[in-house]
Amino acid sequence: MSTDALVDFDEALTRYEPALGFEVHVELNTKTKMFSDAPNEFGDEANTNVTPVDLGLPGTLPVVNGKAIEYSIKLGLALNCSIAESCRFARKNYFYPDNPKNFQTSQYDEPIAFDGWLDIELDSGRVIRVDIERAHMEEDAGKLTHLGGASGRIQGASASLVDYNRAGVPLVEIVTRPILGVGADAPELGRKYVAAIRDIVKALDVSDARMERGNVRCDANVSLAPIGADKLGTRSETKNVNSLRSIERAVRYEIERHAAILDAGESVVQETRHWHEDTRTTSSGRPKSDADDYRYFPEPDLVPVVTSRERVEEIRATLPELPAARRTRLQGEWGFSDEEFRDVVNAGLDTAIDETVTAGATPAAARKWWMGEISRLAKDSDLEPTEQGILPADVVEIEALIAEKKINDKIGKQVLKLVAAGEGRPGAIVEAKGLAVVSDDGPLLAAIEEAMAGAPDVVEKIKAGKVQAIGALIGPVMKATRGQADAGRVRELVLEKLGVQG
Repeated sequence: MSTDALVDFDEALTRYEPALGFEVHVELNTKTKMFSDAPNEFGDEANTNVTPVDLGLPGTLPVVNGKAIEYSIKLGLALNCSIAESCRFARKNYFYPDNPKNFQTSQYDEPIAFDGWLDIELDSGRVIRVDIERAHMEEDAGKLTHLGGASGRIQGASASLVDYNRAGVPLVEIVTRPILGVGADAPELGRKYVAAIRDIVKALDVSDARMERGNVRCDANVSLAPIGADKLGTRSETKNVNSLRSIERAVRYEIERHAAILDAGESVVQETRHWHEDTRTTSSGRPKSDADDYRYFPEPDLVPVVTSRERVEEIRATLPELPAARRTRLQGEWGFSDEEFRDVVNAGLDTAIDETVTAGATPAAARKWWMGEISRLAKDSDLEPTEQGILPADVVEIEALIAEKKINDKIGKQVLKLVAAGEGRPGAIVEAKGLAVVSDDGPLLAAIEEAMAGAPDVVEKIKAGKVQAIGALIGPVMKATRGQADAGRVRELVLEKLGVQG
């Protein structure tokens, strides 16, 4: 449990200005690793996807994965970066047990992509441009599993196991320049920025982009300085945060922690921090190294990567529609207002709605179900709306059943709940559960008679021409038919029975 002193977030911002920086690591989904022909597969038995190159055995020589270079250029272009005509790899020297060579093959002063930017739109509609310093290629490290401790971390562990399957997996690290002037929007910006990166790499199909697997992970740098100060404060770096929600929470926590340290007249330590999702706190890792500490020098076993302008333009021509352009197009096609579309995007449901419209629903209907009942069910289940097993085709089928007057909206909500529970597809559920609306006049007339007998004052109002009073009768009829009455037919029968013109 953290014992860090904290200052309320809003109070901290009355005295200090946060500066942010993000390093997002994207694992590329090439078939083989960055410098060897070992398979790049997730979830295989430990230490089976390794070669002598991955283990750094004497006499082995790396060979660059050409597809990884192509993917890196694609990603750089999507981030509005310039692409280097020539770049080279370097050795980043440090000892860590999941890095068997005792150095990481990375890029230092010559990245493959540089000087990019992304515009990030917040929930409020504010747009913040995030400047990207570089996107460079490197290899991932292996994976450590710590045994014997309560937390699963190295602190308190009695032993550690290392799996080198991930060692050498191709990575692109995307590094921002310091982000200033964001104020209270800092935590949200962190979440939205990493979400934008994830969406881009998914659209490019260069990464599986599954954050829970570590395909996309973020190091979040936070510093505070007194408002009006002419230099930045000392930063901390929260490492390998692998969910959007956690990135937002980690940035907020570090701002509150830094403020407490500065309020006490103490100095913030430049260090790496570990994020703990269970307690939503960070803990100290190790003193943060600067570039000089890594003793970078050019990788002697790899020649420079040279890319012609013609090749860059060939790759640019293969780029798919990127998320920002796609959203602009969809909003125009769907006819949603800025606020409606922003709500959809903020809920992460633009793709689900797009797929539902493509499957045959109207944009309004798709939005109604995904933003309404499906999102409500997800909240009750602590799941994302798209994680419940409800498919775009299910929404289309429910809309068709309503159009055919086989069910109504209320029954549609029941059906969706049963779909989410794994009981089948909508049409089959309606048939198996007997949920079709009651359209037979016999049962409806009986329910109407009972409702009218219980509300003679309503009957008199309707006879007097106040047709809108019929709503007071439809409710009891719906209750009597377990919500399966056709409200339109009930209205027709009431008017017919009372001899009133609608």
